[in-house]
Amino acid sequence: MGIGERVSATGLCAALYAIGSFLTSYIVSPFGRGQFRPAVVLPAIFSILYGPGVGGLGAAIGTVIADSMKHGALYLPSLLAAAPGNFIGFYIFGKLTRDFNWRKFSIASQISLWVGCATVAYLYTIVISLLGMLPPSLTPEDLFILGTSLTLWFFITEYPFVILLVPPILRALKFRGELGGGPSWLSSLAIPGAVLLAISLIITFTPASSEIMRGLILKLNPSYASSTLQLIQLLFAGSGAAMTIAGFLLQVRRA
Repeated sequence: MGIGERVSATGLCAALYAIGSFLTSYIVSPFGRGQFRPAVVLPAIFSILYGPGVGGLGAAIGTVIADSMKHGALYLPSLLAAAPGNFIGFYIFGKLTRDFNWRKFSIASQISLWVGCATVAYLYTIVISLLGMLPPSLTPEDLFILGTSLTLWFFITEYPFVILLVPPILRALKFRGELGGGPSWLSSLAIPGAVLLAISLIITFTPASSEIMRGLILKLNPSYASSTLQLIQLLFAGSGAAMTIAGFLLQVRRA
């Protein structure tokens, strides 16, 4: 692929990702920060079809455009946190799926999204704290809890879309990679779902719940913080259970 084609593909990826991200940009996490973004499917597709550079740059540019459209001006947290995190995540994804097969796709999806989501979440937490967008009383421990919480939120609201929607889209596009057999739904959905279920148990029945509650009270009043904590626990338990059950059912159906 020539430079002109790569530039065109990057621009198209950025435009589509910006539109898709903007459509759900007002659906935020229980923490009041962090968006619901199923549009991550788009740069994932471009990373597979056109390479890591196209997918990574398209995602980085697209996320800045979407966030800036939402806020009405260039949004620095997006430029300094979301852009590098999106680039790193989808660049890794494209690299790992260069010689495409379903096993690589499953592994790449999990690794790249964990790395990308964590990069966005922790950089974002640091940036908005330095810009005075968080209470100055927050300790480094509080910021770490917020960054970790956002990482988990990003992952559980993005990964299922990638693992469920990318395969049929690739087939519809007549992708020439190794499509035979399809992904292992046990490793793609059931196992990550079980991990999220374990996390839900940890944040429900261990001191971790009080730590999260302490962080929420800094931003919300106690009654709202309690409701938000319950919503977080339900989110992880529900997402984990749904992914685990869907993974087993899809694997049985494929067999």
